[in-house]
Amino acid sequence: MVITLIKATIYWVAILYALAAGLYFWGEAAGKRPVLRLAWILAGTGCFSNLLLLVLRGILTGRLPLSNGSEFLLSFTWITVGLYLCLETRRQLKGVGGYVMFIAALFMLIVLMVMKGQLMETSPLMPALKSPWLSIHVLTAALAYAGFTLAAGLAAKKLFQADAGLMPDPIYRIIAAAFALLSLSIVSGAVWAEQVWGSYWTWDPKETWALITWIIYALYLHLYKKQNWQGRYACLVVMTGYLLVLFTFFGVNFLLPGLHSYAVQCINNTFVC
Repeated sequence: MVITLIKATIYWVAILYALAAGLYFWGEAAGKRPVLRLAWILAGTGCFSNLLLLVLRGILTGRLPLSNGSEFLLSFTWITVGLYLCLETRRQLKGVGGYVMFIAALFMLIVLMVMKGQLMETSPLMPALKSPWLSIHVLTAALAYAGFTLAAGLAAKKLFQADAGLMPDPIYRIIAAAFALLSLSIVSGAVWAEQVWGSYWTWDPKETWALITWIIYALYLHLYKKQNWQGRYACLVVMTGYLLVLFTFFGVNFLLPGLHSYAVQCINNTFVC
């Protein structure tokens, strides 16, 4: 019963996010407030359904849904959409919804096409993953990635819509918060790694690319703070940082073997963030 609900819900969430993205783009281009309102409702319904999907996954496995790629992506997407809806309500940034919801729909498509089997997987966790550091490390990473996704959506609006009229301050504040969370994720991961592998840092591909991502965002924050750096080039750096975020998760997990890919070989294509 739970597996059947999971299968149905994942399709439902993907459809809702895709429809919301299309309505956001259409409503913004045509200036139709009722369409934007409908897009918000669909996005909110998708966010709630995304949460239901995580709950169902937790019921199926008997643990928090944070231990494999599909669980992380579902959690990361849910946090992203939830944060965006709160931000839209507070700042009326409806024009950004199309970009954010498009990314959310794309992630759901990836889960369906690449990670669908993981949603039904019920194998017990490896000993290395049975640690309280798992929740800390993965949750902070998911929150950081969600913040970087919102910042990328804001930057995309500035780059592709000349009349966006969007001040850069929201981008800076979101990246500053996400950067702090990414730093916490890296530190907690290092402590966890020392307990599991006997070393805080091994220059594993995941660690290396996470560090490169951290440096790019640190550079953006430094230049913005010291030189009030903004505009097109600042947005391009934000987008570059987000591409590195995506590569750190997708590219490294699938393309670059390392300590973080041990679970891929052992638990039915399972990997963590």
